[in-house]
Amino acid sequence: MFYAAIDRAMAEHCIAGHLPERPSGRTIVVGAGKASAEMARAFERRWSGELTGLVIVPYGHKVPCERIAIRQAAHPVSDPAGVVASGDMLALLEDMAEGDLVVCLLSGGGSALLCAPEDGIDFAELQTIGRALLKSGADIAQMNAVRKKLAKPLGGGIARAAAPARLVTLAISDVVGDDRASIASGPTVPDHASGDDALAILASYGVEMSTAVETLLRTAASDDPIPDACYTVIASSRSSCDAAAAIARDAGYAILDLGEVTGEAREVGRDHAELVRKVVLAEAEVSAPCIILSRGETSVTVRGEGRGGRNGEYLLSLLTALDGAAGVHALAADTDGIDGAGDNAGAWFEPGLASRARESGHDPREYLTRQDSYAFFEAMDRLVMTGPTRTNVNDFRAILIQSTETPQ
Repeated sequence: MFYAAIDRAMAEHCIAGHLPERPSGRTIVVGAGKASAEMARAFERRWSGELTGLVIVPYGHKVPCERIAIRQAAHPVSDPAGVVASGDMLALLEDMAEGDLVVCLLSGGGSALLCAPEDGIDFAELQTIGRALLKSGADIAQMNAVRKKLAKPLGGGIARAAAPARLVTLAISDVVGDDRASIASGPTVPDHASGDDALAILASYGVEMSTAVETLLRTAASDDPIPDACYTVIASSRSSCDAAAAIARDAGYAILDLGEVTGEAREVGRDHAELVRKVVLAEAEVSAPCIILSRGETSVTVRGEGRGGRNGEYLLSLLTALDGAAGVHALAADTDGIDGAGDNAGAWFEPGLASRARESGHDPREYLTRQDSYAFFEAMDRLVMTGPTRTNVNDFRAILIQSTETPQ
């Protein structure tokens, strides 16, 4: 099911039906994100005319392209390579004409890659703010609201640079609701938030800032409207979840699809454990054997010193809350192949894992307390390792319930 979800979101399978009309002038491709190199390759394979461009991807996500330059930079915390590459992208768009076409290929992860700072902002501080927000428990919408005000390409920056050329955006969505302003922090759509909104977010999480940043945000109004342009979401968590559900139904399982789920990862894990209890008590919409599906992005407030991303934390919380449950299997993993800043996509467990872990000296509750989900699932050989998948439609979570025995 997990691999079916990834496969549905691969650019090779979803970009062909969305090619724009040929322009009278040049065609320039730009873009950023974990899937954007794969999108660029799929695009240029199907584009017979003149073509050039520049796309930025995280390290390890590069694929060979013949006409579009692929640059690599750091994610989720930006680095100088991203500053240079995104500055070069803006320079590439400086002399666009009305007869030209700009195609922007966006996917999750683009916000950290399009990081050329606004004038007067020190890049080292932009990095510090990014790290602080990642550890704070801020959700992706809050982080992006700040990024849009501090980085030139974001919040409509690419659209402003591309004018007066015709602009077409093709996006693989990793955000709740497929909000265009949130995918890669909306570089081709208007940013209707103000600098005061960004200041309020930084203040709520106790993130310190310099006088230069504070001044910029206090004077930043919502940006001028950007002319409507073609914007198409070509893949999303919804379509990927449908592909996974089809496999489950073919295998004879009922499906309870929770849709997009957000919130603190460990709290979501406890909530889903309670839902499992309702299923086995015949108090839910479905009965065993069944599979509970969910997607979307949770968040993690970092308090411990351990390793692990939001999928690992969710799954470890679910495991501890279901201690003693029979017939319950679960998997949680990110479709981009990277859970947080680790090298794993996520993890999985099967019935009896918690008790076997304790017998071998690995108490799951202790690991959860210190937020060390990676070490726990590594010790139990239950990490999901895919490497970069070169797509990104957010997290995939599945709980398979075979038994009707009530969890203790």
